[in-house]
Amino acid sequence: MTERGRGALSRDRSRLQIDRSSIRFDGAGFVIAFDETFLPWPGQRLWPKRMRGEIKLTPAFLGDQSYALDPEARHIWQPVAPAGRVSLTCDDLAGGGWVGQGYHDMNFGSRPLEADFAGWDWARGETADGRPILLYDSVLSNGANSRFGLTYSASGEALEFDPPKRQVLKRGFWGVGGGIACDDKAKPVLRAPYEDTPFYRRSLVETEISGDHVAMMHETLDCRRLAMPIVRLMLPFRMPRRG
Repeated sequence: MTERGRGALSRDRSRLQIDRSSIRFDGAGFVIAFDETFLPWPGQRLWPKRMRGEIKLTPAFLGDQSYALDPEARHIWQPVAPAGRVSLTCDDLAGGGWVGQGYHDMNFGSRPLEADFAGWDWARGETADGRPILLYDSVLSNGANSRFGLTYSASGEALEFDPPKRQVLKRGFWGVGGGIACDDKAKPVLRAPYEDTPFYRRSLVETEISGDHVAMMHETLDCRRLAMPIVRLMLPFRMPRRG
């Protein structure tokens, strides 16, 4: 991720271009072309590295329903493609890329997240019979908790349900907590950490929802941490800014 100035942005009805990277809808699916410089990361690379490739997402169906995450509807979430297939091609990856499950959503709002949220947990997975399951568990800055789950029929009809009780996950290296809905007689298992930062975690978590064993991509966002001055000072080192 690189923050860029207004001159790097162009867009039309079906395409968003930011400098050398872009996302477009070609009528059948979404195509993301990336051409970015990745910063050093301990244990992986010592110097900045340029990486180029393409991600193609072919949705099983498109979701046109959006959901307010707060009572004033200042923050909106929309699962655009709740299920699909994704293919990634990049010369820097083993085998030149991979193919797997795909998903695309978007958030938009009129205020900074940290102005209205203490944080949230989100998760997405598929049951053994291929039904997508989405979970949102948010805590507003006033302490109010909002939880809901979504599942989809084969035709793309969204069905809302009450998820089981949240169970706490082990904290990450930076102390960010998190939790996920899980049936009372089961325990969630954190299988693989993918992102672990002072305010955000993304992991692969196995859980059980209404008797279905589901492997889910899970994220925890701690907005109180995000608002801390020390974290603000750290952001440009991982997210450079180009005016």
